[in-house]
Amino acid sequence: MPLPQTNKGIALCSLAISLVALGLKYAAWAVSGSVALYSDAVETIINVVSALGGLWALSIAERPADHNHTYGHYKAEYLSAVAEGTLVLLTAGVIAHEAWLGWHHPQPAVAPIKGIALNGAATLVNLLWGLTMVRAGRDRRSPALLAGGQHVLSDVWTGVGLVVGMVLIPLTGWARLDSVLAGLIALNVLRVGWEVMRDSIAGLMDQAPDPTTLDEIRDVIADNGRGAIEAHDIRTRITGAITFLDFHLVVPGSMSVHDAHEICDRIEHALRKKMGNTLVHIHVEPDNLAKHEGIVFWPRPKIP
Repeated sequence: MPLPQTNKGIALCSLAISLVALGLKYAAWAVSGSVALYSDAVETIINVVSALGGLWALSIAERPADHNHTYGHYKAEYLSAVAEGTLVLLTAGVIAHEAWLGWHHPQPAVAPIKGIALNGAATLVNLLWGLTMVRAGRDRRSPALLAGGQHVLSDVWTGVGLVVGMVLIPLTGWARLDSVLAGLIALNVLRVGWEVMRDSIAGLMDQAPDPTTLDEIRDVIADNGRGAIEAHDIRTRITGAITFLDFHLVVPGSMSVHDAHEICDRIEHALRKKMGNTLVHIHVEPDNLAKHEGIVFWPRPKIP
């Protein structure tokens, strides 16, 4: 099935699929009475809330720049991801509480096979959609889609663990295994919540991209800066689907403004081709301000 053209369209699909998964998991808990399956259903409620938050954030992020937000609204995606991480952490607390109660008051699960089958169906739905969201988030460089996909995939691992564990309960006869599984789910949810919040906060704090991305940017500048002397003080940050980049470009003092502008245009065009939506600011300087560091295009000629 082809994905919607807009990120907001994907978020709408995510909301619908989260509701389907929630219905299946609620039915799994209803027919089994398992505290572990109940915990999984509670986590899926957070998936629905997160999908709603992602839809709101993407609606904001897609708005064009205005007089109050001259750099656009891209960081709304990070706000959504931080909120999702917070909800995930709260979910872990609820699940841990249910596991604690189940440990002290164990009750045998009723009709576990039906619960397993329904939960397995929900897990399969989440696996297919989670992989789709992660791929779309990476391709479109969307923090909201990527965080949502990672959250859904964490639910998949939870579902797989539950299926295995619920098969063991009737075989072992240990009723408290249900609570142990719920506790493990809480720990997994804590892990996912921390990772989502960590990555989102890094985006809000304008953390520099990974070394590989930085090397790619430097290579593009080096390959397209013919005629300049050097590029230094290169700074960059990636906010959602847009890359912000600025650096100083040293050119010969005798070079005309027209020729310097052509070099800048060539570098900007190559950067946008490589990085996608990119806002580039280049500060042109004369050769007496060269620092002899950064990217050196050609050595300064020796004056006889």
